[in-house]
Amino acid sequence: MTTSTPITTPFTHDSTAMDVIQGVDLGGRRAIVTGGSSGIGVETARALASAGAQVTLAVRNTDAGQRAADDITAGTGNDRILVAPLDLADQGSVADFVANWDGPLHMLVNNAGIMASPEMRTPQGWEMQFATNHLGHFALATGLRPALSAAGGARIASVSSAAHLRSPVVFQDIQYERRPYEPWEAYGQSKTANVLFAVEVTRLWADDGIVANSLMPGAIQTNLQRYVSEEELNRLRAGNAAAWKTVEQGAATSVLVAASPLLDGVGGRYFEDCQEAGLAAPGDRRGVAPYALDPEAAERLWQVSTALLKG
Repeated sequence: MTTSTPITTPFTHDSTAMDVIQGVDLGGRRAIVTGGSSGIGVETARALASAGAQVTLAVRNTDAGQRAADDITAGTGNDRILVAPLDLADQGSVADFVANWDGPLHMLVNNAGIMASPEMRTPQGWEMQFATNHLGHFALATGLRPALSAAGGARIASVSSAAHLRSPVVFQDIQYERRPYEPWEAYGQSKTANVLFAVEVTRLWADDGIVANSLMPGAIQTNLQRYVSEEELNRLRAGNAAAWKTVEQGAATSVLVAASPLLDGVGGRYFEDCQEAGLAAPGDRRGVAPYALDPEAAERLWQVSTALLKG
């Protein structure tokens, strides 16, 4: 668990991705952004591209990805924007993506996800939110470890959510085989897994110079909410209207974690509003749950995830 002095930056809730990347040179660096064709993913990719990085948009819909890539090139002048197919719920698709990657990887932004979906399962029987938001990214990152190691000082940005405060990883029944399925609780569990993943990556892969941090981008209306009713969205907005962000503001913390020199060598931490978050008390809607930074839970999740992928 984080015990050292919290990381602070000059950026705030209102900062945009372009504010964070201003003055940063990413020439010669390579990045992957999952879900990079829309929402905060495309704005994250745009900011990294504006600083000179080669950016691969890893997306389910490659036509949408190509439109996003063309738009990024038109806006930034950077023509090193690539598009590759990736369906995180399909382990075969993840394996194909990894097999097709060549050379070093400096930044991996695990951004794609689904939220509060109806109960769905993968062919393996895995609960879909856990399978997509955690296991897909876990398989992607572990498959790309040689590329991350080759980069020297690589970073992983694991996009989590304040919804992680809704649930720890329930190891006794991760896949909702015995307990009633609840969409927001399942989403929260998957987002806690994103935080724990960053904790364990930083511990396990330190000798490779790889660090990972997790983050809460903020409340932003994007395609992520496609399973959330308008009534529920209105309730969420009314609860804290001032906290909602534009997509450009929502991408700021992702860009900070992925690329800012302010975080060189920093790993295993959780950020929101471009600052390291403090520990949340029960009932809080901000901060990071102590269970999400628990090193024992992080190690256990890694072992469970590895076992699931081995089948």
